[in-house]
Amino acid sequence: MTTDIVANPDDAAGRKTPSPKIGFLHGLSGRLLLLTVAFVMLAEILIFVPSVASMRIRWLEDRLNTAAAAGVVVDGLEDVQLSRMVQQDTLMATGTKAIVLRRKDESRLIAAEDMPPQVDAQYDVAAMSPIAAIRDAFDTLLFGGDKVVRIYGPVGDGHSAIIEVVMEDASLRKAMLTYSRNMFFLSLAISLSTAVLIFLSIRRLMIAPMRRMTANMQEFAADPADPARIMMPPPGNDELSVAGRHLAAMQQQLQKTLKQQKNLADLGLAVSKINHDMRNILSSAQLISDRLADVDDPIVKRFAPTLLRTIDRAVGYTTEVLSYGRTTEPEPHRRFLALRPLVGDVAEMLAIDPASGVDFRIQVPEELQVDADSEQLFRVVHNICRNAVQALMNDPGEDASARIVTVSAIRTGSVVSLTVDDTGPGMPSKARENLFAAFRGSARSGGTGLGLAIARELVLAHGGTIALVEKPGPGTQFRIELPDRPVPLDAFRARPRTQKD
Repeated sequence: MTTDIVANPDDAAGRKTPSPKIGFLHGLSGRLLLLTVAFVMLAEILIFVPSVASMRIRWLEDRLNTAAAAGVVVDGLEDVQLSRMVQQDTLMATGTKAIVLRRKDESRLIAAEDMPPQVDAQYDVAAMSPIAAIRDAFDTLLFGGDKVVRIYGPVGDGHSAIIEVVMEDASLRKAMLTYSRNMFFLSLAISLSTAVLIFLSIRRLMIAPMRRMTANMQEFAADPADPARIMMPPPGNDELSVAGRHLAAMQQQLQKTLKQQKNLADLGLAVSKINHDMRNILSSAQLISDRLADVDDPIVKRFAPTLLRTIDRAVGYTTEVLSYGRTTEPEPHRRFLALRPLVGDVAEMLAIDPASGVDFRIQVPEELQVDADSEQLFRVVHNICRNAVQALMNDPGEDASARIVTVSAIRTGSVVSLTVDDTGPGMPSKARENLFAAFRGSARSGGTGLGLAIARELVLAHGGTIALVEKPGPGTQFRIELPDRPVPLDAFRARPRTQKD
């Protein structure tokens, strides 16, 4: 029986889930186009503000230059008064109501007709700051058209003469409106063409690769086990190409991991079934071997202890595998318990043969208590001590008197530190790399590595830590630190006061 991995839980039948369609204006392409048009128009507006003020100044200077040319000609005709018709033609040509030529010592009225009773504003084109030019330009655009203005400035490059005109600003406002309209349509055309070019470029360079990557991720998620759905890495060295290559590498690694997980799941199911049946067989063999221990045959007595240990070890392996295959360990039922008797029970359970030369020492104070689940803590200590004893018994060293397993403990504040130290050959480097990994962290040949994995899980459930401690001499040392449960504030408030308090 195999377990298939379903990528999409909403579609267990394996049908491909269609990706939601995104409207143009809601996608990156549409948003990019709108933002480009908006930003270009904003830039054009920022350009329009000084340009319309400059256009207004140029228009006024043109009027002054035309009036100055007529004024200089008339001023050359001394003691000659222009006829009424000539004055009207001059004013019509310049678009003014009056033209005055001023010098240092005199002023001459060149032409005038229908002088207004008052002038609404006056401007000196030679002494106009940029801020004032912008302000006056928008004043004319928004509120002009029916005002009479007085405009003056120097004639030519010198300042010996000043030309002055009085005119209505209707023609000025009309020219500015025409200029603004033309600028608007020109800006709109520039922004649209710029936006389209930027849009097409970014769509080809960014949007299209991103869509391909998105479509590939959706297809890969629908069936991660299909090798054909791994993305083909795009060429190039830009950010999207690098991201595409990393995505392809990640998909390949994920595919390998999923394949390994599936194989492990199948293997784990098979091993669980085999272990279940094997444990029953070994239980029967264990009963028979127990009876063999009572036989008086010397040969049987010689091999019976070895047979018993071998069967016990096989039963322990199968029990560990079945225990590790459980979904989760139960929550620890913690209480304060004496640690030394628990370690003594572990020593009795190990049943160390005196002939093996292994010395099991307990250095735990009688009064030391630990806040833990007794059964789970027993499993933790038993697994670590059993590994230490087996390492010493399998050590071919000649000095049998140095085979010692020491279990010590000390309390520091609210933390109990328990140490299991042995004088064995130490832990191989391969076992150190996969110390608490099931089926990979065994320090001896034929081991499962489940003991340390289960011990770590139980210690973490208590909120503690377990670690391999580096030591200068030979052997292996594990340190387990178990903190007490935090006492809630309500416990102090509800605590009855005693006479000592």
